[in-house]
Amino acid sequence: MTVEGAYAISAHGELVFPDRRVLYHLVPDEGFLGKLNKWQRMSGGERLRMVQTRWNAQARERLEAQLRDCVQNVLAIAAAQGLDAQNTERALQALQAKYELARLRCSIAVERVAAVRGRKSSSMQAEQARQAVNLSRYPESFTLAQSIPRHFIAVLGPTNSGKTHIAMEQLAQARSGVYLAPLRLLALENYNRLCSQGLACSLITGEQRKLHPQASHIASTVEMLDPHRRVEVAVIDEIQLLDDPDRGAAWTAAVCGVPADTVYLLGAPEAEAAVESLVRRVGGTLEVRRLSRMSPLLMEKQPLGSLRYLQPGDILIAFSRRDVLYYRELVVKHGFSVSAIYGNLSPEVRQAQAERFLSGEAQIVVATDAIGMGLNTPARRVIFTTAIKFDGEAECEISAALAKQIAGRAGRYGEHDAGLVAGLDPLTHRTIATLLRQKPEPLPTSGFYVSPNIDYLQQLSQATGETKLYALLQLFAKHINVHDEFFLPSHLQDQLSHARWLDQLELSLSDRYTLSLCPISKKVVLLEQALRAWALARSRRQAVRLPPPDLLPRQPDYDELQFLEDACKLYAAYAWLGYRMPETFPDGDAAQEGMASTSSRIDRHLQAESHRPRSRRRPRE
Repeated sequence: MTVEGAYAISAHGELVFPDRRVLYHLVPDEGFLGKLNKWQRMSGGERLRMVQTRWNAQARERLEAQLRDCVQNVLAIAAAQGLDAQNTERALQALQAKYELARLRCSIAVERVAAVRGRKSSSMQAEQARQAVNLSRYPESFTLAQSIPRHFIAVLGPTNSGKTHIAMEQLAQARSGVYLAPLRLLALENYNRLCSQGLACSLITGEQRKLHPQASHIASTVEMLDPHRRVEVAVIDEIQLLDDPDRGAAWTAAVCGVPADTVYLLGAPEAEAAVESLVRRVGGTLEVRRLSRMSPLLMEKQPLGSLRYLQPGDILIAFSRRDVLYYRELVVKHGFSVSAIYGNLSPEVRQAQAERFLSGEAQIVVATDAIGMGLNTPARRVIFTTAIKFDGEAECEISAALAKQIAGRAGRYGEHDAGLVAGLDPLTHRTIATLLRQKPEPLPTSGFYVSPNIDYLQQLSQATGETKLYALLQLFAKHINVHDEFFLPSHLQDQLSHARWLDQLELSLSDRYTLSLCPISKKVVLLEQALRAWALARSRRQAVRLPPPDLLPRQPDYDELQFLEDACKLYAAYAWLGYRMPETFPDGDAAQEGMASTSSRIDRHLQAESHRPRSRRRPRE
């Protein structure tokens, strides 16, 4: 026959073993006779002599000895792994491929049985992993909370319906309590509220601590929940964030694990079915209180049309830092003083900018959707410059829930008869009007996100022998117990990205886990470089001293505002690590001071840029 452009011998026969017979049909490794042209030029006698040279008793013995070794290797692997006859026979069938070389088919036979062994090993590892991370039992891992007959009160309503006021009044009257916020800004705001009522209160966030030695109450971000400190009343704010694939796991943990007699769940109406489902699973009684807006929310009859028609007290919404700064420039040129609020700013700067608006020092707010949560910035009117937002992958229309949350900032009860909403242009005006009429889809009643904590990962490591953080995170996501999909692994992309390079350092699993969670964006070169340098110092047992702002490295294309924003984030990340690894990051106090001073510089920069003298001529639009 012809094989690979040449004539070759293909031999078939049978190998006899005590317990089986193995058929083969292969091209011997020495079975090639010659290229087509050469073969065709040979006479009959020359061809016969060539065949007799390539195939004879000795050649057959060599081939069958090669195949016997192969078969015995396959059988040994199969016996050692306890593989069944069907898998073994499938591997040996690789020796029946008449057009292929013997050495290649022997390799395939071994690979087949090894693959079966690997699948079995992987299956065993999967079972071990599932046993180590059985998330169907996730609520029971919070032993203190599970020992308390908890009563949940879901207070659900739109923005400006009084949810927070009701719950915080009850929290202040309790002998002990905890407020769990989605943002450091909200934790700080309600910490100040509790302190102003004469309560001994501590503030605990990832980057900041204000500890009272006799604290009866705690205001913290939701990720900082202490499941071992029992309290009388707990308040979990923005409960609809259960459905957030990046942070929802913190709300799942809070509902499952907050050890309080009474737990207030504050959030949007669309969270009701999800809350009912989760409370049913974790145990406890549930009471639902539904609230309505205390003042109506109305669409303007016409779009704003031009920035010249802005009025003091308006909020202008854009959906990127670039657009906020762009519109701020335009509004200033129209003679208004402006506050600018966007997510890249520290909570302190956002609060300072909001307070200037509340005091009347700033006439207009230009903001992203960061204004929709955690800032006290009520206005008579909210104007959307667009209904399109980049979601990390593509530009798309905002959801009805987000439109309502932002628009809800209009019309503070007791100050305005109604809140007004408009679009800057006709298309945006129509789109926002449609979104506000829509009823937001209810949150799903299963698929609550769970993130792996270090205890879970250490159990996985012990069960499987795996020590790499990257592999353990993948095992968690792959082998999580999802028989009913009630609990699902949260999105771990950022953590996995950090884990890849952290696994190359001489660090404990606990250290790699902590560093992988450090709140640093890999998109910002300054911050990513800092984290890598810090991790390397930790692996070398070296302390990391914190430089002052003026000595931080600058990117060539940075403007002053961008540099200050990133510097503030760097100080916040150092402070975050300082609370968790103080021996490596000893300058925690300096980081707090750096955050405060840099935030003040950002605020002054924004203030200076937003209070320019009014031009005599109107800008062209």
